[in-house]
Amino acid sequence: MNGPAEAGGAYTWDRSFRLWDTYFALIWLATLVSVLATGYPGWPVRVIAAVLHALLVPLYVWVGRPVLRGDPPDERRALRYLAVAVALFLTSAVLVGETRLMTFALVPQCFMTLRMRGALIAVAVINLAPVVGWALLWWPGDEEVFFNGLFAVVSLAFSVAVGSWVIRIIEQSQERADLIAELDASRHEISRLSTAHGALAERERMAREIHDTLAQGFTSLLMLTQAVEAELDRDVPQARRHLALMDETARQNLAEARALVAGGSPADLDGASLPDAIGRLAARHDATLKVTGPVRALPAGPEVVALRSCQEGLANARKHAGSSTAVAIGLAYTDDTLTLSVRDDGCGFDPGAVHDGYGLAGLRARAAEVGGTAQVSSAPGDGTTVTVRLPVPAMKSEVP
Repeated sequence: MNGPAEAGGAYTWDRSFRLWDTYFALIWLATLVSVLATGYPGWPVRVIAAVLHALLVPLYVWVGRPVLRGDPPDERRALRYLAVAVALFLTSAVLVGETRLMTFALVPQCFMTLRMRGALIAVAVINLAPVVGWALLWWPGDEEVFFNGLFAVVSLAFSVAVGSWVIRIIEQSQERADLIAELDASRHEISRLSTAHGALAERERMAREIHDTLAQGFTSLLMLTQAVEAELDRDVPQARRHLALMDETARQNLAEARALVAGGSPADLDGASLPDAIGRLAARHDATLKVTGPVRALPAGPEVVALRSCQEGLANARKHAGSSTAVAIGLAYTDDTLTLSVRDDGCGFDPGAVHDGYGLAGLRARAAEVGGTAQVSSAPGDGTTVTVRLPVPAMKSEVP
């Protein structure tokens, strides 16, 4: 079943071809009236010419019309059709000169179905042969032969001009169709690439979300499990505290997984302010939090980035600096900037060296998505500081 565009195109083509059918019918009818209305030759000859002329109608309907509607027309079928049509036309035109009016319906068909060389030959035969045959059959006067010959030459020139125009229109239509096909192919390719890019961007987003939530939560659970194993025999209260942290971390991971699937905001930000969410993170990681500046509600984008950046900073501090390292978190609100810093006093590293892993690259990519920056400052033996600066809407000044 054709789609809307195809159906509309087919309807337009059918409607335009009905115009051609109407033109053919009018020329045929005008020719028939001229043949029957002329005073020479006698009725028997005019009737024979009219019958031959009438045979052009079923020939056109059953053979010619399907050939003309071909895309492109079948040239062999077109040659057979035109050979029969021209034979009927020439016989009738030789008998009665008025039949030559049918030239205006046959010439366009030659250019519509044949190549240029074949079309020119057919058009020359259609215009000149009837006059030659008519003159040889009836031997009219010199003046009549002259004017009919002149009319045939002018008709031939006009036919060539019109035919060249028809060929040019057909070629332009074909070029336009090719351009439209190329445009459609390019549009489909752009759509495919856009879909692929969207899928890749979504995979990267999901990778960051999983890394910043579930993966870090599982890392915390693994480290807490190791701590509990070491404390069961010598420090049961501490082991119980770590078990409580494991329970809280597992529940938090489950909440994050549900939020990730639902596409909502992080579980820590659900119904809580950013300082409260980061405060809970700090408590779970035995870190300190200092908030400066006027705290205010911000758009979800910067708050999510700040929370995820804090999670990444804490995970890196626990993983690389050691569980006994002191970690300090800073959250600073200014007029148009939100700044998050995570500082540990661990072993540090050389930021210029190549480091495997997704965390720092994802941290910078996430900050860049909201127009912010992420900077890592560290040196061997001097701890590490992760600083994320995010642009936020300017704070409205109070009217006195």
